[in-house]
Amino acid sequence: MGLFAPWFLAGLAGLALPLYLHLLKRQTRQPKQVSSLMLFESRTQASTRHRRLRYFLLLSLRLLVLLTLALAFANPFINLNTATLASSRLVLLVVDNSFSMRAGTRLADAKDAAMETLSGVGAARAQVAAFGSQLQLLTQPIVDQSALRAAVQSIEPGDGHGNFGELVRAMRAMAEAVHTPIELDVFSDMQRGNLAANFSDMALPANVRLVTHAVVKKAQPNWTVESVDAPGQVWGKDVKPVHVQAVIAGYGTPAATRTASLVVNGKTVASKPVAVPANGRATVEFPNLEAPYGFNRCEVKIDSADGFPADDLRRFAVDRSDPQKVLLVHNYGDSRSAVYVSAALSAAAQSAFVLESIDANEAADRQPANYAFVVLSDLNNPPAILENSLTGYVRSGGNVFIAAGASAGARSTIPIFGARILGTRDYSRVPDRFMTVGSSDSSFPGVAKADGWAGVKFFYALNVDPGDARVIVRLGDQTPLLLEKRMGEGRVLLLTTGLDNLTSDFPLQPAFVPFIEQTARYLAGSERQGGSRPVGAYLDLRNAREQGQGVEVTDPEGKRPLTLREAASAQSFLLSEAGYYQLRLADGRQNVIGVNPDPKESNLDVIPEDVVSLWQGNGGQTSHEASAPGAAPPRKTPQSLWWYVMLLLLAAAIAESVLASRYLGTQREES
Repeated sequence: MGLFAPWFLAGLAGLALPLYLHLLKRQTRQPKQVSSLMLFESRTQASTRHRRLRYFLLLSLRLLVLLTLALAFANPFINLNTATLASSRLVLLVVDNSFSMRAGTRLADAKDAAMETLSGVGAARAQVAAFGSQLQLLTQPIVDQSALRAAVQSIEPGDGHGNFGELVRAMRAMAEAVHTPIELDVFSDMQRGNLAANFSDMALPANVRLVTHAVVKKAQPNWTVESVDAPGQVWGKDVKPVHVQAVIAGYGTPAATRTASLVVNGKTVASKPVAVPANGRATVEFPNLEAPYGFNRCEVKIDSADGFPADDLRRFAVDRSDPQKVLLVHNYGDSRSAVYVSAALSAAAQSAFVLESIDANEAADRQPANYAFVVLSDLNNPPAILENSLTGYVRSGGNVFIAAGASAGARSTIPIFGARILGTRDYSRVPDRFMTVGSSDSSFPGVAKADGWAGVKFFYALNVDPGDARVIVRLGDQTPLLLEKRMGEGRVLLLTTGLDNLTSDFPLQPAFVPFIEQTARYLAGSERQGGSRPVGAYLDLRNAREQGQGVEVTDPEGKRPLTLREAASAQSFLLSEAGYYQLRLADGRQNVIGVNPDPKESNLDVIPEDVVSLWQGNGGQTSHEASAPGAAPPRKTPQSLWWYVMLLLLAAAIAESVLASRYLGTQREES
């Protein structure tokens, strides 16, 4: 017997209140008028009778009300053996359906063990759940054996990574909602990789008793394709060969030679033997991946030589398309900026872009819509027809990159961007003769992957009024250096210095190449989601300005998992199973992604028995020791008496009210 909140017993001091009120009770007879008091004998009235307690039953009920009220707030409990609570406990049967349960007959054995456990549940309520990366409840707490058995039989193998830390977090939430004891029966291969990173995160609530049912007792040897390194996209036909590298791993395996194959669209295009050391890893390379135009579903697989063939392959997707055209418009006689931009794109973007460089006088007949984006390099007086066509191009969804160097400083505003030029900054006249970057927004990819432009020296820049534009980079004197502005459906990037080596040494610095590459991908909208992703990853479907535009997702089974409402509003999508997903994103881009299980699931090593016993709360004893007579005291479970106390309080309050009304009526009759 105990109290969860013993300090509330201080409320018992309130028991003195009814006693005090009853002792103050006075005679309440009505005075009567008489003609004279001459015939009345004068004597002293005894006060003892007025201080005497009356209505003992009413007083007792009032004291009981206060007593039970204080006791309810103190929340009394009693400790009961868990075994005596069989009829009131909740039995939660959790069947592990993570990817490793596909090995051999593990899932079938787990379901058979769950069926056997259901036979011994008796009158207790039971609930069935499946557990991979998350806990999925399949039934409500019920006693219907047929419904529970049907739920167990309905569990299908999954592709997620088991995590006992997530299971414990789900149990903590359930324990707060369920006040009865919970018996947690886990049917699993008890994979070592399922343990939480911090063992303290696996501590179960006090009212949860863990019972593990391991379907395997020791680790099994297993070979797997652990990882594949391949580009997600290649451009053009006459490009250098696509290189694919894969890692073949063995867990608890002897030294052996496996045959690795490269498969493209269901056809094996190359095979190689690979010697895998005992319990080790080996690398295999395929230097010539010939992927046809379009999306190609590729995989690297090995010959099956163990009881877990499901992890003997790894999927990835490769998209081959023509390079995107980029138009660079520069002043007559300016050849430097085109050379630096073209060299940067060729060095970093793997022929993803083809740069067409022309001067401003030749740009009138160009159609901006035929290009992925347009670059204006230090134009002092662009033709009106070019400026008008580019403005319409941006508003309809196109993107423009403007570099405003020394020639553009003669204008009052930046063309298309519309920013007012406040003045020029000639840093060759300051003591250091240059200025460096003062602050930058690392969320912009062209800045983050260029190391914040550290060490770049700027000799000249325009000081512009940002207005409603986003300032991405500022110089040390707070002059805006890189800005972004939304215009209609498109965007304009403004660099307030030139792309040559006269206004800065930026084109000569290592940061220039990643800046040009990431800016080109950003403006062209060619940021790939990646040719390969793990199960459990979230895929971005749209950005903030693409709300209301529909997306389309086709899962590996050919189904469309998004409802019409989700297709118009969902920001991301959970990749829940292995295979190939086909996507049509909000901006119209198509994509195919190969999704693979977590490679940790391929390590079939099991959790040591002493660790499992610690998790169960057996003090480090093995399961056999814990079950031996006298090995451990019976487990106690605190049972709250709050509801019983509240029922007693309600009954006492009703009885007190009825009795008080009766006594009040008696007093009125006497008066």
